[in-house]
Amino acid sequence: MRRTSFQGFNCSVAQTLEVVGEWWTMLIIRDAFLGVTRFDRFHERLGISRNILTDRLDNLVEHGVLERHPYQQNPVRYDYTLTEKGQDLWLVLTAMRQWGDKWEAPDGAPVVLSHDSCGHVSEVVPTCSHCGETIAWSSRQVLPGPGAGRGPAPLPVAP
Repeated sequence: MRRTSFQGFNCSVAQTLEVVGEWWTMLIIRDAFLGVTRFDRFHERLGISRNILTDRLDNLVEHGVLERHPYQQNPVRYDYTLTEKGQDLWLVLTAMRQWGDKWEAPDGAPVVLSHDSCGHVSEVVPTCSHCGETIAWSSRQVLPGPGAGRGPAPLPVAP
């Protein structure tokens, strides 16, 4: 049986997938970060069917990831811009890009990130918000959070 929704899962990853887990969605968000705002430009860059693009844009607006602003009245046409909630997906998109660069880009990264302050090409690494140390897979623990009591308990994460 194919799952159609993660709505009942008490898991932040599942809830994120509920919003951005459909095919094409993260590429639409990627293009929004690159300054694309208009339906025709998304369509042109992605080669996605118009009905799928409409569905994905509507979903992102409904979930508060994009805002729709009319720029033309007859017919009505819209610009789509990232909200604060949408801008917070930058780290998710960056993690996906870095993973793809490492494991799925045999000819090298298609794009690199340059840090404005120092001008160097850089990778984004997770750091502890308290002490500033890099957080590696081997130096972390997963503990119950404030929402852990709702719904089925998540599976324990192996060390």
